[in-house]
Amino acid sequence: MITGATSGIGLGCARKFAENGDKLILTGRNKKRLEEIRKELTEKGTQVLTLLFDVRDREKATQCINELPEEWKSIDVLVNNAGLALGLEPEYEGSFEDWETMIDTNIKGLLTMTRLIVPGMIARNCGHVINIGSVAGDAAYANGNVYCATKSAVKTITDGLRIDVANSAVRVTNLKPGLVETNFSNTRFHGDTERAANVYKGIQPLTGDDIADVAVYAANAPAHVQIAEVLILATHQGSGSVIVRK
Repeated sequence: MITGATSGIGLGCARKFAENGDKLILTGRNKKRLEEIRKELTEKGTQVLTLLFDVRDREKATQCINELPEEWKSIDVLVNNAGLALGLEPEYEGSFEDWETMIDTNIKGLLTMTRLIVPGMIARNCGHVINIGSVAGDAAYANGNVYCATKSAVKTITDGLRIDVANSAVRVTNLKPGLVETNFSNTRFHGDTERAANVYKGIQPLTGDDIADVAVYAANAPAHVQIAEVLILATHQGSGSVIVRK
């Protein structure tokens, strides 16, 4: 199961796990894109089930999971990818609405999906949770404030879950991408395409496929190997705030 599967890292994960021969449950908010991706992957021989809901909507998410057909209930891998950044202002000028959306999606949505799926993994003593965190969770950067805080929470929540399931065979991974060229910046800047494009000028950023490659590797490591945390940066990115542009 991959949340936020209609673009970026989520879409990269969908395609890479499909290439790996896995059945996919894809969730998202865009019905048209979900259908397009389902068609693309099923034409290549992948079994795909799509679920239309926003991870912020706990009631709808719970309904969708509870109503899964019997043959789709045993979820082996959960990729908690749905997330976003909104705004890039000093904390004292930030938007309350942007803050609430980031917290509700990046933290509470991830917790909702974890709470709904992991009990089944524990019962089967088998499974893997892959959370998409960020280099932003390691240290705050200028004007990143609340977004950085949400990704710091992802790290702590992931570490906590790993501790809580250590008596089982369930594995937990935190992937921490740096600069990835997706619609991330376009969303952050509320559709300001020109400003979003400037984020990637002078550097070759990562792609959603690059992060998906690491997710597939982690999921297919030997059963006794737990890839706990991976930081993935572009070659000319030293940290969340250090980027060398040519």
